[in-house]
Amino acid sequence: MIQSVWPYLAVMLLAAGFWPAIERRFGWKVFEVLPPIVLTYLTVTALSVAGTWTATPAIHAAQDMLVTRMVPALLFLLMINCDLRAILALGPRVLGVFACTAISLFAAFVITFLLFRHWMPGDGWKPLAALSGSWMGGTANMIAVKQAIGMADASLATSLLTDALCYSMWVVVLFSVARLAPAFNRWTRATSSADMAVAQAVTRAPATGDSVLLWLGIAVGVAALSTVLGSLMPIGNMVSATTWTILIATAAGLVAAHTPLARLPGAQAVSSALLISVVAVLASQSSFAGIAAAPLYLVCGVTVIATHAVFLCLFARLFHFDLYLCGISSLAHIGGVAATPVLAATYSRSLVPVGILLALLGYILGTGFGLLVASVLSSLAS
Repeated sequence: MIQSVWPYLAVMLLAAGFWPAIERRFGWKVFEVLPPIVLTYLTVTALSVAGTWTATPAIHAAQDMLVTRMVPALLFLLMINCDLRAILALGPRVLGVFACTAISLFAAFVITFLLFRHWMPGDGWKPLAALSGSWMGGTANMIAVKQAIGMADASLATSLLTDALCYSMWVVVLFSVARLAPAFNRWTRATSSADMAVAQAVTRAPATGDSVLLWLGIAVGVAALSTVLGSLMPIGNMVSATTWTILIATAAGLVAAHTPLARLPGAQAVSSALLISVVAVLASQSSFAGIAAAPLYLVCGVTVIATHAVFLCLFARLFHFDLYLCGISSLAHIGGVAATPVLAATYSRSLVPVGILLALLGYILGTGFGLLVASVLSSLAS
């Protein structure tokens, strides 16, 4: 049984690297349904339940310190690849689809909560709010919202499983409807975006040892400064010092993305490693108790996606959006930057940069969107 910090950290790092390494080496089909980040969470949770370590004061302090510092550092690094100028250059039609997708998801989360709140506990809105952060941006936004609203660690398993399973289902649907594009476009009176010309994203050099160390140092420094500034900001019912810290770190990343610093390679590699490490540390503090509520939230997740799809189709009819842009925008929200280019390439290779840029825009807005949903759901719950 582990009772000191360094062996505990060794297990966290090994667990964080295990499933990504297995995916890279073997590429099993199971990873299409349960990605490595979910399997990492479940693995570390199982180790915690089995008593692999004891929550000594030293380990508990290390957990709190790691999460407090790593989440803002992670968000800062994620923003480095987000070029706002390239996103704005997409034009009003593409950004209009993105805005309508966000509005449809917001409405879907509110309606779903109203339908199922009587079966939820008093703080049952929190897993939905965290999920909304992921379905605008990604898992990092989910964790940021979780920290900002004070959601219990045990509930993270529910949000992660709902995210993974519902996302997998929606990806299959979006790939399958491609053949319906001509009929859909006739219904919405839209022209196809298959021939849309968008500049390709800049390809950065691979990470090197020195660039990894530089990015780690910069990210940890930004996280520390954001924590200090966040503690000086005014707080309220839904805005805490942690919320300010997360928002300041995100803003710092967006500013750095438009400086020569953004050309330094390695930010993406470091942020990927930090993300799955944060998930491992959070899982080490929880148990399987949170998974008991998974069936209810899976139903909620399906309801959110179905409601979102109906609203997005109505927006498409109203504003004459074509199926390809609607599908790419939807997956840019719910699937993130990894899956969206694949779907875009299936529709039309010229749309791949659109998918990448919309997914990056989701990362930028994901935390704020999740906090907005949290504010609305908490007011409805009370």
